[in-house]
Amino acid sequence: MKNVSKKSLNIALLGYGKMGKEIEHFAVEAGHQIVLTIDNESDWEKKGNILAKADVAIDFSLPKTAVSNIEKCFALNVPIVIGTTGWYADFDRISELCKKNNKSLFYATNFSLGVNIFSAINKKLAEIMNRFPDYDLNLSETHHTQKLDAPSGTAISLAEGILDSVERKTEWKLDKGNQEFPSNVLLIKAYRIENVPGTHEITYLSDFDEIKIIHEAKSRKGFAKGALLAAEWIYNKKGIFSMNDLLTLMLNKI
Repeated sequence: MKNVSKKSLNIALLGYGKMGKEIEHFAVEAGHQIVLTIDNESDWEKKGNILAKADVAIDFSLPKTAVSNIEKCFALNVPIVIGTTGWYADFDRISELCKKNNKSLFYATNFSLGVNIFSAINKKLAEIMNRFPDYDLNLSETHHTQKLDAPSGTAISLAEGILDSVERKTEWKLDKGNQEFPSNVLLIKAYRIENVPGTHEITYLSDFDEIKIIHEAKSRKGFAKGALLAAEWIYNKKGIFSMNDLLTLMLNKI
């Protein structure tokens, strides 16, 4: 039996790679319609006008096209869920544009529900470990070789969650293995290995022991399912939303 939502949505997929196809699978299974798939500039020229027929767009494209895709959706008043990372240098401008013109944007560095639970655990652990200065810490992330940005957006979010609480760490840096950093720097190691959906690991290390928390994605399915949930949730809403908003709603129902 299909898990049909209250409203069958017309969905545009901006970025039709592996993630786009996973989202398509879940969307069709849930009773939604895919009215547009865009994977390159030629697609925009041939069928970009169909975007106006979409109830919501889901973007898993490339950092260099993400901002343009957001602006195209804003121009047509189409809510957009964006899972692409690497575009956040433009976040403040896009945020202001969204608020000023009453548009709809749902963004996340990672749409996996498990990762977002992991993020909440990370913040709580950081609050505790702030009181134990004998522990140094580091962060690592591993993704597939097609992922272009490093460190991942999720790793950056996790690092910022640590910096908010651990006073002995004041900034993060990508560890390229060829440079020494002062103790106030939180190092992020980024690995690219074929066919790895995404693994994030945070380690607190002392002379006596170590504490680790790890999230390992088994496939892209968790990201796709979360993105579809976000698309269903943002329909008919105005403003800027994140996974925190969606998780808060889900937790309140428990």
